[in-house]
Amino acid sequence: MSDRFPPEESLAEAAQGRVLVIDDEADIRESLEVLLTMEGKYNVELAQNATEGLKKLENSSYDIVLLDLMMPDKSGMEVLEEVRQRDKETPIVMITAYGSVEVAVSAIKRGATDYFPKPWDNEKLLIELERMIAKRRLETENRQLKQALKQRYAFPNIIGKSDRMLRILDLVAQVAPSRATILITGETGTGKELIAKAIHSHSARSEQPFVAVNSSSIPSELLESTLFGHVRGAFTGAVASRKGYFELAHRGTIFFDEIGTINVETQAKLLRVIQDREFMPVGSSETVKVDVRIVAATNADLRRAVEEGKFREDLYYRLNVINLLLPPLRDRREDIPLLIDYFFEKYCRENEKFLNANGSAALRFEPDALQILIDHHWPGNVRELENVVERAVVLAGAPTVAADVLPDYLLTAGGMKVRRDESGRLPADASLFEVVADYERRKIIEALEASNWSQTEAAESLRIPLSTLNQKIKRLNIDVRRRGDKTKGHDGAA
Repeated sequence: MSDRFPPEESLAEAAQGRVLVIDDEADIRESLEVLLTMEGKYNVELAQNATEGLKKLENSSYDIVLLDLMMPDKSGMEVLEEVRQRDKETPIVMITAYGSVEVAVSAIKRGATDYFPKPWDNEKLLIELERMIAKRRLETENRQLKQALKQRYAFPNIIGKSDRMLRILDLVAQVAPSRATILITGETGTGKELIAKAIHSHSARSEQPFVAVNSSSIPSELLESTLFGHVRGAFTGAVASRKGYFELAHRGTIFFDEIGTINVETQAKLLRVIQDREFMPVGSSETVKVDVRIVAATNADLRRAVEEGKFREDLYYRLNVINLLLPPLRDRREDIPLLIDYFFEKYCRENEKFLNANGSAALRFEPDALQILIDHHWPGNVRELENVVERAVVLAGAPTVAADVLPDYLLTAGGMKVRRDESGRLPADASLFEVVADYERRKIIEALEASNWSQTEAAESLRIPLSTLNQKIKRLNIDVRRRGDKTKGHDGAA
């Protein structure tokens, strides 16, 4: 029989289990071939010795292998070990004489799937072969499915396990294959461009250009020619024709970062491109057709900009077909340790510091330092955290990073002092962070006073670890040595 299925093989034949029988006894080979072929579920190939069997296994794949334990040129045990070095998954069933059961059991420990004695029970053999092949195919299908999902929905630079981030990634996976225009909103530093790139890389346009436009960095007088290109002589200095970003992004994706900064005149032309998929380069009377997908991002409130007349309402609705709102880092604090590990890996490699033998980062924050980072408000979001971790890698003198390596501003109340008016109260325009920090300070001082300034008892009453309380005392500027708050008399805490 041929080692490979012929091209004209039917689907029914392809569904048959491929079985390789390796045995030096002709009677055994023929008996197994007849038994399995008559069952109608198997395509059987034969090898009369170990050498021939190994050659077939190198050149083809099988759903199951029936292997004789004792052969003249090489034992079944040797064949088993040689196959298992390169193939851990194909089921291998040892066929052995009655007196070799102990050896067969030993073979199972070395990777054999099962064994059958000679003579075997035909019915039992058929049942077991069908079960093993079905199990192998199911495992193969599951592995292929998981690999396909991993490749399709892998976001290597987007780190997060929080519910909010997982929901965002689910949405990215849903909308990426579509042609819909997408608006990504969120604070500065939340990773809007990373999400845009993920959308592009998981779309049918992934092999085409991804062109990023930093709208706020392009002077308004140059924005139109930058986006749509210009012809020679269109304006002073236009010594040659030049393609714009839209033409460069043809068949791909164009990403507008900070779309809200584009002037109203350019907004009108951008709207036409979205509607008609064509534009005129500056100084030209001919239109250029383009096929681009637009993904825009902003940290501004475009709805309010529309109300204030700073952003076209019709363009807003064209852009806001699907909105992805990225959460700030303070709302996904469970992701902070994951992000820290990711940035440690990145910057330890870049700086060639604190690397394990396998190339992974050996750097870690001490628990109190990590707690400071988890408690911080992170107004700069992931970008700010990345800067802090990079700084820690550069300054660290030991594999464990202490809190004193962190920037000074992290050791105050979340990176900013709580403002107070002349009466010691929070001002009317106090931020949510200032309100929370003030409340947290008050509760800690109350617990300390109730426990006669025993930090252990205070931590128990607050139901937080002592190490966490210690860090909060430091961050919130509570002077336990004086048994009072440094701001005592100004915040009404005492």
